[in-house]
Amino acid sequence: MKFSLENKTAVVSGGGSGIGRAICQTLAEHGATVHILEHNVANGDQTVKTIKSEGGTAFGHQCDVSKGDMVKKVFGHIADQGPIDILVNNAGIAHVGNLEQTEESDMDRLYEVNVKGVYNCMHACVGHMKAKGGVIINMASIASSVGIQDRFAYSMTKGAVLTMTYSVAKDYLGHGIRCNSISPGRIHTPFVDGFIKKNYPGKEREMFDKLSRTQPIGRMGRPEEVADLALYLCSDEASFITGTDFPIDGGFIKLNG
Repeated sequence: MKFSLENKTAVVSGGGSGIGRAICQTLAEHGATVHILEHNVANGDQTVKTIKSEGGTAFGHQCDVSKGDMVKKVFGHIADQGPIDILVNNAGIAHVGNLEQTEESDMDRLYEVNVKGVYNCMHACVGHMKAKGGVIINMASIASSVGIQDRFAYSMTKGAVLTMTYSVAKDYLGHGIRCNSISPGRIHTPFVDGFIKKNYPGKEREMFDKLSRTQPIGRMGRPEEVADLALYLCSDEASFITGTDFPIDGGFIKLNG
């Protein structure tokens, strides 16, 4: 069967909601044993419950990816049970604001999770992968490649994710470790709904339609579409692909303007 992940072990950070949850479910549906790293325990447990109800195998681990010692401990526990084949660095947080609207504390907060968190997980995992190879996927963003209004700190972190991807892909070619990134455009997740409700009360439908039209294709993406791309990159069918960023953005990067 194409895109089979039977007998593979995957670790997904931030798998408790949105894109992360969809990735966990999709990898599990295709045979992977999925370990979910989640700061929000309740959300992680819900993803585990859903996967198990669908006949898959999943385990939840409370983990703050910004804490290196905690990350190493969790990866050590998972590796004690067998090889780690797949790592998906999905955990991340957002910030809205231009340079003047971004405080030093905002920069530190986003760096801790979006940059250091990706580093911590790769650093803790890559040693376990070197013996037999593996796949790393980092969740970047269209903000890694083009300017997005009022996303100064967020863009900074996602640019770092992109360049870390290239570096790891280059350095670990000889160990059979493939490292790629995915750059979503605007994806319809609970975060988007919450953002609209908070900032545009009473105008939710109007703003949803307006934000949808910023994608040239005319709609937001679905978490499941991002998950299907992740599935391909994790599978043996993508064995000739490394060191590449994959926009999934409804044409935003190339067709705007």
